[in-house]
Amino acid sequence: MGRFKKMSRMTKSNAPEDEPNNMPSSSSAAAAACGPPEFTPGWKTVSTCAPDVVGEGVHVFDIFGYSDHKGMGAHEPIRSGAFSVAGLDWVACLYADGYGVAGIDDVSAYLRLLGDAPTPRVWVSCEVKLVDQRTGVASTPQPFLRYALAFGDKCKALHCMMIPRGQIEVEPYLVDDRLTMEFHVVVRRDPRVSRTARFPRILVPPPDIKRQFANLLQSKEGADVTFDVAGEPFSAHKLVLAMRSPVFKAELCGLLREPGTQPITIVDMQPAVFRALLQFIYTDQFPATRGFERRDNCEMIRHLLVAADRYAVDRLKLLCQGILCKNLNVHNVATTLALADQHQCDKLKDACIEFMSCSKKMKGVVASKGYEDLQRMAPSVLADAVAQMSKLNKMSRGSVPQDESKSC
Repeated sequence: MGRFKKMSRMTKSNAPEDEPNNMPSSSSAAAAACGPPEFTPGWKTVSTCAPDVVGEGVHVFDIFGYSDHKGMGAHEPIRSGAFSVAGLDWVACLYADGYGVAGIDDVSAYLRLLGDAPTPRVWVSCEVKLVDQRTGVASTPQPFLRYALAFGDKCKALHCMMIPRGQIEVEPYLVDDRLTMEFHVVVRRDPRVSRTARFPRILVPPPDIKRQFANLLQSKEGADVTFDVAGEPFSAHKLVLAMRSPVFKAELCGLLREPGTQPITIVDMQPAVFRALLQFIYTDQFPATRGFERRDNCEMIRHLLVAADRYAVDRLKLLCQGILCKNLNVHNVATTLALADQHQCDKLKDACIEFMSCSKKMKGVVASKGYEDLQRMAPSVLADAVAQMSKLNKMSRGSVPQDESKSC
């Protein structure tokens, strides 16, 4: 009944419940033998693990009169003839009435080793395919759990298929009471693990250009422009400022050719704000001050947003908007709305209006000093916000059931 042919494809399959065996990590044995190399900073270590295939093959198992083999009871297999793969003798077993973990509604297939267990052990995987009787093409209708199993003293069988009876005892697999199966078997030794090799490696530190620019600002080395902010002097470098801010570029391009100019006076700005602005221009990040983005620093962030808008430092302006948006509350939202409108911060303005559109929050907003100032100094901004809030509330009521209205 058995025919044998060579195969080129290899897969893995499951093991029987009564003969468990777990495959170890691929390099554990070799690593224990040669020992791990001592770690040395600046060195890279490399090892390899490769499968050691002893042999592989396909056994075709033709079963004629399949229905006559059924009813023999569980644990009674339909056996193939013996066949050899990798110098070992095997037999394919089909349990038409169930076996092991398979119930009577399932059909199981096992690969069993004949004779003594090999020494040293080998790893075996097997994939079972069913042949379409009309086309002769073999396929796996329902892959079972596949893995390689170690065959040794305690293991001589591999559970390689468990499939519901309704998926195997039907056309095109079972035709004229004939069932044809292919057992794709691969036999391997323990994987080959190379000795660990060591290669020199040059460690490259992470980029530190931000730190270097921060040091340049702090040291004032090569500074060629001085600013006077409320009586406090700030030294800087025209080229850096011109590179980062188009406004500074326009103001300083003429001064690039005029060494020894007088300090430039910056009006309507606090020294702490200008210091933070310079820090961002040089390092692209906020000052390294703990809690700089906390809620109690929102006043500082507002002034920094104004400075960023004034000198067209767009990324800083967006970062300030993000911090203010994250820290919105009933006490500051009206003030933030006025600021957003004044400096064309559309996303921040929309966030303020959405925050105020909640009736529960609006009561606290109306009671705030910022709302009073907004009502007195920018009534048109407030009127526009109220109109948008009304539109948002109508949309919310129209899209959400009345008993599930927006909760604030």
